[in-house]
Order: sequence, then C-alpha cells, then structure tokens
Amino acid sequence: MAYEVLDREAIEREISTLDGWTIGPDGDAITRSFVFASFRQAFGFMAECALAAEKLDHHPDWSNSYSRVEVQLTTHAKKGLTDRDFKLARAMDEAFRARIVTPRN
Repeated sequence: MAYEVLDREAIEREISTLDGWTIGPDGDAITRSFVFASFRQAFGFMAECALAAEKLDHHPDWSNSYSRVEVQLTTHAKKGLTDRDFKLARAMDEAFRARIVTPRN
C-alpha cells in the first residue's frame, strides 16, 4: 500500500473530522486521551483497537494507566502523518463510542 505524508492543509481537514484528537507540537503526530469507568473497559478498548491496528497494519504508540488510555499516532516509516494514522484514529473513535462509557473526572 502506497502512502505519503500529508501536508498541513490535509492534516487540518482530517483532524476536524475526529473527536478529541490534537496535533502534536511538531505536527508529525496526533494524540488523544480516552477515559473509561474501569480498567476492564480500558483494556477491552485496547484489545479491540489492537485488532483494528493489525487489520490496518498500523500500530499506535499508547499507554494504559488504570482507566485511562493515552494514544499517539504517527507513521514512523514516513516520519509524519499519513492516511493510516487517521484511519486508525477513526477506528479508535468508533470503538470508544460503541462502548458504554462513564467518564471519570
């Protein structure tokens, strides 16, 4: 699959279609925090997203601390953002929305 680094205009257009994602300070990654009611929900979300990542052959940089999942997406091989990052972000947003979540403050 051919993929190229997106220009700033394309990145801005893509990120405007996502929920809660921000562009990193260097413009080469997007980030989001997902907060769940429990560790079980957070881990289930990660398992579902891992399957989506495998299907896309594109893997997140992420961490989990109890009910919080921190995600950073970038295309390391291209040293920037590509359509793969936004496809995975959309899949993660969909997985998050599909869960019954009760955000904790």
